[in-house]
Amino acid sequence: CHDWNGKLHEFGSHWRSADCYDCSCSRDGIDCCSSFTTPVGYDEEKCVSIFNKETCTYKVVEKNDHSKECPVHGWVG
Repeated sequence: CHDWNGKLHEFGSHWRSADCYDCSCSRDGIDCCSSFTTPVGYDEEKCVSIFNKETCTYKVVEKNDHSKECPVHGWVG
């Protein structure tokens, strides 16, 4: 299988993409799904969600003070 970057993967192989998607290669092709959940149900006027590609996680913090986390009422993904 060739991924979207042109890299060749063997049948039966599994990997995590640079964009935090877990992928696998079979004779039917490549299948990928997100390895992370996305925050929903937080105060979007006061807070912002920040994605960390190294840990493949979101953190929701106050826009004016990133050291203060905001409550999140749900996650999807």
